[in-house]
Amino acid sequence: MLYLQLFLSFFKIGLFGFGGGLAILSLIQHEVLAYGWLTEQQFVDIVAISQVTPGPIGINCATYVGYSATGSVWGSVLATGAMVLPGLIIMLAVCKVYQVLTARFADNRYFQNTLRYLRFAVLGLIAAAALLLITPATFIDNWSVVLFAAVFVFTILPQLIHPKQPVGKKIIDTLSHPILLIMLAGLAGYFIYR
Repeated sequence: MLYLQLFLSFFKIGLFGFGGGLAILSLIQHEVLAYGWLTEQQFVDIVAISQVTPGPIGINCATYVGYSATGSVWGSVLATGAMVLPGLIIMLAVCKVYQVLTARFADNRYFQNTLRYLRFAVLGLIAAAALLLITPATFIDNWSVVLFAAVFVFTILPQLIHPKQPVGKKIIDTLSHPILLIMLAGLAGYFIYR
């Protein structure tokens, strides 16, 4: 019965907890104290530990509460899985809808153009977030600006190449792969700033 309560509580928190880790702490606290899994002091200690360990605070809390409530690793796995499961289900549903829509409207130029221009909107949002991070502490010299500009150009370049140019698009897609860009920027940063 304890495992079922644990699963349902953290599934509910995962389903209705909007706003990230700190926003859902009150939901976790309510469930934990309502079932008497932990005392209020133990919960405060778990929140403190969750903040200093790597990973999202809500997931860390679920892991620690699951272990503390059941005294076993399986409680941790169950609580963490229940917390993640609603988001996983929603994302799988969204991906399936996207897959069906793109297959159904593959020949519709209005749909394809809409998707193409949405990519630019996403790039703009990412660029806006990146520009907020440009401070004297993070961009210490001109090399920082050059690295940032190079990665930005290679990020937007695939969107500028027309899909009917398969050779050029293939080369640009290969050069613009996110993992390759991260590795090259890290390597350049290593040699510039060592």
